Amino acid sequence: MKTKLLSVLAIAALTVCSCSQPHGRWSADKANKWYSAQPWLSGCNYIPCDAINQIEMWSADSWSPAQIEKELGWAADSLGFNTMRVFLSSVVYANDPDGLKTRMDEFLKICDRYDIMPMFVFFDDCWNSDSSYGLQPAPKPGIHNSGWVQDPSKDRRADTLATWPELEKYVKDIIGSFRLDNRILMWDLYNEPGNSGHGYESFPLLKNAFKWAREAAPAQPLTVGVWTASLPNFNAYQLENSDIISFHDYGGPERMTATIDSLERRGRPLVCTEYMARTRGSLFTTVMPILKERNVAAINWGFVAGKTNTIFAWDTPLPELSEPPVWFHDIYRPDGSVYDPEEIAIIRRCNALIPAN
Repeated sequence: MKTKLLSVLAIAALTVCSCSQPHGRWSADKANKWYSAQPWLSGCNYIPCDAINQIEMWSADSWSPAQIEKELGWAADSLGFNTMRVFLSSVVYANDPDGLKTRMDEFLKICDRYDIMPMFVFFDDCWNSDSSYGLQPAPKPGIHNSGWVQDPSKDRRADTLATWPELEKYVKDIIGSFRLDNRILMWDLYNEPGNSGHGYESFPLLKNAFKWAREAAPAQPLTVGVWTASLPNFNAYQLENSDIISFHDYGGPERMTATIDSLERRGRPLVCTEYMARTRGSLFTTVMPILKERNVAAINWGFVAGKTNTIFAWDTPLPELSEPPVWFHDIYRPDGSVYDPEEIAIIRRCNALIPAN
């Protein structure tokens, strides 16, 4: 989910800030003790195949627990995945706050049956700038994430005086309702702030996201992942305010190794919350073993091919094809058959479902 990729050299050039730590940020010692108590974390960015975006996943009329149960069964039993990164929706919350929390609890019950601890994402600067509650658009053939929406939407961003109190309530109510819930791994407050041309206009919301989340006092750690070299002030702020360092990297093995080298200097656990884009050389077969060896959590983009159309690349629309020659993201077809058996073997080996050679 990006238009620009993380530059290792730019991340490495960031110096450790000498400013005082924000109130409530975990110490490095606390973060490392928390991480050492977890199994090695692996999973995917998850949305069921019958939802085109966050709104459709979480709305009452399109909520599909049976589909989620089936897919998470594949994730846990067939692959050994133990975490999922899942996007929430402030649009659904604004229209049905109690319903969203009820469905989150139902989702957590499903996850718990499979020993999966998800992380939840609040805000997102990627893809379509406008959104609305209710029936969502049908997918556009061959177009990656044709229906995915930014959160908050463009029209809500314009009036911060009205919108920010609503978003503050959203963050504090969701975290406050689940702040002691040991079924939740962590809170990812903002996906790729500044993407889609927003740039530093997203800085106030990023800062408020941390402020509101800290005030809700969750027992779980907070993070916002670094993702691009073009917004160094964002990178510095995210790295200095996250309890756990998270990042996106869609490069091959050499670049992933360099990214890990640069970020581990900060002395905190590392979680890769987005990787795996086959046509860019970010592969399960070559990158996932590096993440396992370096004890970096591995969360790829995509799971079951479906309405999001993320088997197609970000910048390569192919409306004339039912699927591209090489899938960009995703692992399974909707019927449960796999895209690449070799990848499945690597995932299972990394997750200790089959013995290492």
